Amino acid sequence: MHQDSHAVTIQACRHCGAGAPADAHFCPKCDKILSLARHGDYFTFLGLPRRLHVDLKDLDRRLRALSRQFHPDFYYNSAPSERLASLERASYLNDAYRTLHDPVTRIEYLLEIEGVPLRKRNEGAGGVPEALLEEVFELNEELDAIREARAAGAPETETRARLEAARRPVDRHLAEHERRLEDLTAQWDAMVDRSASASERRPVLEALKTLLLEKSYVNNLLAAIQREAGEQT
Repeated sequence: MHQDSHAVTIQACRHCGAGAPADAHFCPKCDKILSLARHGDYFTFLGLPRRLHVDLKDLDRRLRALSRQFHPDFYYNSAPSERLASLERASYLNDAYRTLHDPVTRIEYLLEIEGVPLRKRNEGAGGVPEALLEEVFELNEELDAIREARAAGAPETETRARLEAARRPVDRHLAEHERRLEDLTAQWDAMVDRSASASERRPVLEALKTLLLEKSYVNNLLAAIQREAGEQT
């Protein structure tokens, strides 16, 4: 059976020396707040499986519950190590909540902790289909032509019609991406639920990565069209 991709790490409590899992918040022996051992991840920290469908109401409840436990005001008169631990955990909690609350950053984070990070900015367009890159190039050329036509005094009705025509394939791409994202999300969550092996999970992760890269390009196209349309209003 597939083991979870992060191993259980034991950390020693600074107060009593007892061992506790790295994802525990309080020492099971003395009940003191533990220093933050960054061997886990945001999902584990919040007590969630690494699924991509997240119940946001449940996420909010977990945030409130842990915020009450970690709030630095409760440790005002505690030892310095406990005050530091509460600050670390409160900060990490906020980072975890912000990341997992947004669907896109949730996927990006999952890819990172599963060892399939998105490319860096200086890595070019690797992973993006050539056909999509060609569409990006053609649309940018059309936008340049629309700008030139507008500068030459073309009627607004003409340039607006060209912008609307340029937007239609972009909207179709975004709708297709949303559909594919739902499919891949369902596939991933099903694999998590049945503890699929890393080799089974990898193709879905790679497909999610490619989809996010494509979507960033399509979103940039849409933003460019919207800017041009805004300049005509």
